[in-house]
Amino acid sequence: MTDLSASIKPTATMNAHSPGLAFRSLVIGLTAFLTVVDLFATQAILPSLTRHYGVTPAAMGFAVNASTFGMAAASLVVGFFSPRIDRRTGILLSLALLAVPTSLLAVAPNLAVFTALRVAQGLCMASAFALTLAYLGEQCSAMDAGGAFAAYITGNVASNLVGRLISAALADGLGLAWNFYFFAALNLAGAALVYFTVSCVPPMHAMTPAASPLAATIAHWRNPQLRASFGIGFCILFAFIGTFTYVNFVLVRPPLSLGMMDLGLVYFVFLPSIVTTLLAGRVAARLGTRPTIWGALAVAGLGLPLMLSPRLGEVLAGMVLVGVGTFFAQAAATGFVGQAAADNRGIASGIYLTCYFCGGLVGTAVLGRLFDAFGWQACVFGVGAALAAAALLTFALKR
Repeated sequence: MTDLSASIKPTATMNAHSPGLAFRSLVIGLTAFLTVVDLFATQAILPSLTRHYGVTPAAMGFAVNASTFGMAAASLVVGFFSPRIDRRTGILLSLALLAVPTSLLAVAPNLAVFTALRVAQGLCMASAFALTLAYLGEQCSAMDAGGAFAAYITGNVASNLVGRLISAALADGLGLAWNFYFFAALNLAGAALVYFTVSCVPPMHAMTPAASPLAATIAHWRNPQLRASFGIGFCILFAFIGTFTYVNFVLVRPPLSLGMMDLGLVYFVFLPSIVTTLLAGRVAARLGTRPTIWGALAVAGLGLPLMLSPRLGEVLAGMVLVGVGTFFAQAAATGFVGQAAADNRGIASGIYLTCYFCGGLVGTAVLGRLFDAFGWQACVFGVGAALAAAALLTFALKR
């Protein structure tokens, strides 16, 4: 990005660091931020939305996270047709169109319409997300790839923090409608950034012969390492969604009883993740993917019992650990997919993202039922089971 094609060659022909890496990483992270800032920002106002629509926490949590259904579907479709899609045009159109459902959320009359608009948001976000990951995997050198993916995931992390803060502040000060109008403006800003920084580069199929999308998809699923990484992605978002959707209801209830603005400030817990996720590429390159993911999952697991405490400080510490661990693991797994797929990386990235976002959708549904029926403790237990499953799948990965 920032005219990446002018200075970054495909991985097959270049293994050295490219010039201007720091500035490109900044733009990559900012693009990621503006692509997915809508995804989790709405979670900061979940209690307000629940009251506004008069529904249960599980119903509102599913509606808010219905965007992951759209993201899963779009990731699969975009990945399938990735070899034929111009990266710059696809990313640009996806971000511009994203502003439409985002602004319409301000006037959604009922939960069904709200849910449908969130699905539409997911379709647009995932298209931009998948095409950007494919672009990075194809255009970055082997030395730069880990850092580029880490920068992109770091932008994702930053969107979780800043997006939630903005959402809580706007909803508290100006009302729910203005919250969605502001995020629509951010979507358009993302499209403008892509317009000025991403060059037109032919997809990699134009440079090397490629198998049909269906054959490539089957080949990726037959690769045991890629198959395991797809499962890891599923488990990571399952755990993340379960934690950061339903903890909002715990924070606003006694004994913690936080207000709307306080709930937004809570999400400074993502600040450490912005720093640590940037290191994921280097750590994975030095230690290997398996130890990196195992260590990250262990950190997340250590945070789970803390979130069962009645004391705010311990709950926040647990949220910090889960955020650091899951984002670090996601960055390592995403980078691994780009390296393990010998060709058709756009399709591989699309499959990974489909599994990743399906994990979020399933996590919302399953853990929401657990939360409504058995409470927060059962929800945390389900998160722990997902982290354990990801750790087992990591055995299949190799350096």
